[in-house]
Amino acid sequence: MKRLCILDGCRTPFARVGTTLAEWSAVDLGRQVSQGLLTRTGLDPELIDETIFGCVGQPADAQNIARVIALRAGIPQSKPALTVHRNCASGLEAVLDAHCRIQAERGSIYLVGGTESMSSMPFYFPTSIAPKLSHLMRAKHPGPRLHAAAAFRPADFAPIPGLKLGLTDPYTALNMGQTAEILAREYNISRQAQDAWAACSHRRAAAASSTLHAEEVLPLFTPDGQVIREDNGIRTDSTPERLARLKPVFDPRYGSVTAGNSSQITDGAVALIVGSEEAAAQFGWSPLGWLVDSVTVGCDPARMGLGPALAIDALLHRHRLSLDDIDIIEINEAFAAQVLAVLRALSDPIAARRAGLESPLGEIEPSRLNAAGGAIALGHPVGATGARLVLTALRQLRARGGGRALVSLCIGGGQGVAALLEST
Repeated sequence: MKRLCILDGCRTPFARVGTTLAEWSAVDLGRQVSQGLLTRTGLDPELIDETIFGCVGQPADAQNIARVIALRAGIPQSKPALTVHRNCASGLEAVLDAHCRIQAERGSIYLVGGTESMSSMPFYFPTSIAPKLSHLMRAKHPGPRLHAAAAFRPADFAPIPGLKLGLTDPYTALNMGQTAEILAREYNISRQAQDAWAACSHRRAAAASSTLHAEEVLPLFTPDGQVIREDNGIRTDSTPERLARLKPVFDPRYGSVTAGNSSQITDGAVALIVGSEEAAAQFGWSPLGWLVDSVTVGCDPARMGLGPALAIDALLHRHRLSLDDIDIIEINEAFAAQVLAVLRALSDPIAARRAGLESPLGEIEPSRLNAAGGAIALGHPVGATGARLVLTALRQLRARGGGRALVSLCIGGGQGVAALLEST
């Protein structure tokens, strides 16, 4: 199997919804990070065969947002572009799609990544308002207009947040936080363990903010001359004691999942330049690393958070590897309860069988897992996170002199994905 060479990558700062990046559209974020990466690498845009970007909340004014990003970033019009959507794994799916194209020899160099402006998620009005608006628009004279206007009721103007709809699985009618509560109960994940994990995520992200994360981030310049350089979701004062004060969000009476031990709702974008090994040799690239292989699986939508356990198990068995053969592991922190349930499923025989594994894979040393923090501290711009995990994992491998890495995400709707990376 041909490996996918990952030349370089960068990302915008990640910002909590409604804060420093709220005025930036998903197109703006994707364009900025793509232009910055092309400038940094010096790669001629003419060499890019295709642009592939993940985005979950595609804006209505930028359908096939990858094409809009590509054109505005200076990619020639003759080069096609494709937007991919696999919920939380969309940014990684863009990388995997390029890998498939490399395997099929349909191209040699790709611009890939993900973008999300969760601040720009729309609000929807109830469908009951549509015929009433249509009637009002067709009315030509004051009398009929007044009659049409009188049909409206206050409930017609109660908007439904698109973000709430997007984070609810239509098959089970459960939102993502409720699926985390199911795992917390079934895998006996305590509130204390969740808060301790969340505090550790902030502590590790803060420790890496001036080193690894600073190397990842492309500064953004605002129209008024301000520079946005840092992720703003990291809390240096986060402790289990502070987190314990927060009330459960998804099950107020009996739950344990809070805003503090869940991933943050965030804006951001990531871009990577990837290509074939032949292209890397031709242009003398010294890449960050390589994507070796990946596995995507399906699972129970009500327990979607277990997807990484199933995907990691399948990927390691395919390559006859064990967890001890992996130097760096990144599991997206959708919820602390979800990550802890995955760890229990990987290590405990009873939990493994409950999750659908034939046998446990073993323990993961804490120092190898999410060593630079995760989405609880950095945030989870859903279309971009998968690409961010690849970038973060490879930069950690480079810092330690090479090795193997696994990145994995749970996926709303009941899926999981894992990817095997290498660096020298």
